[in-house]
Amino acid sequence: MSGVRRTAHPLAAYMLHRYDWSESSLILDLFTRERGRVAVAAKGAKRPYSQLRPVLLPFQKMHVLLGRAGADEAADIVTLRSAEWAGGGPMLAGAALFAGFYLNELLLRLLARQDPHPALFDAYEATLPALAAAEDAGSQAALRAFELTLLRETGVLPDLGLVTQSAEAVDERGRYTLQPEAGVVEQRTGEPALSGSALAHLQAALDHGSLPALQAACLPVLQPLRAPLRALLHYHLGTPLLRTRQVMLDVQKLLDTKARPA
Repeated sequence: MSGVRRTAHPLAAYMLHRYDWSESSLILDLFTRERGRVAVAAKGAKRPYSQLRPVLLPFQKMHVLLGRAGADEAADIVTLRSAEWAGGGPMLAGAALFAGFYLNELLLRLLARQDPHPALFDAYEATLPALAAAEDAGSQAALRAFELTLLRETGVLPDLGLVTQSAEAVDERGRYTLQPEAGVVEQRTGEPALSGSALAHLQAALDHGSLPALQAACLPVLQPLRAPLRALLHYHLGTPLLRTRQVMLDVQKLLDTKARPA
């Protein structure tokens, strides 16, 4: 019945970003499993004794209850009625913290609001602990697997098992590269090369929907996969450099400067 108001139910969510709204309140950009990205007003969240203060943390899963259900569900900004910590992994620190903010920036820039991507939410949830626990190679594999999942979920990743122009299966012994406008093409001199076998394994893992399998497929091709994925992301983002990456570069320059002998 059109006049019946649906009962609001808690949504699984992560906070991607927060903005000051007033002296006591915040605007949050949440990534929810059921509704995708949602902008919410957290009234009174900045007050010293607000129950929201210890809950609204980056990279920590929450269960949130949003206002304006029913006909206003697609409003630009909805009211945060409540938020409860839903348990999660350890707080990210160091390089893992930068990697986490990198994921958040990708989601903020590439996902439209009110566009659910449950599989991407699950991948994000599974990637965060991998960043915190893995060694450098494992962390890089987790990042590449998430980038591939994000590109696929947003519909801009070509089928890696096919040569894009001809739609023929890649030759497992062939050498290919991934270009933003042309997709999977045969390698030309000077370009990063991926074997047909590696591309086929990546596509099989994507089709299977297993994030651990995708991370495992990324692990042997971390170096040749990094540049093409970055180029593809930048092409669809419309910018050559993400804010998070610029901060990482600035920090690295600072550390390098301090490490030099006087």
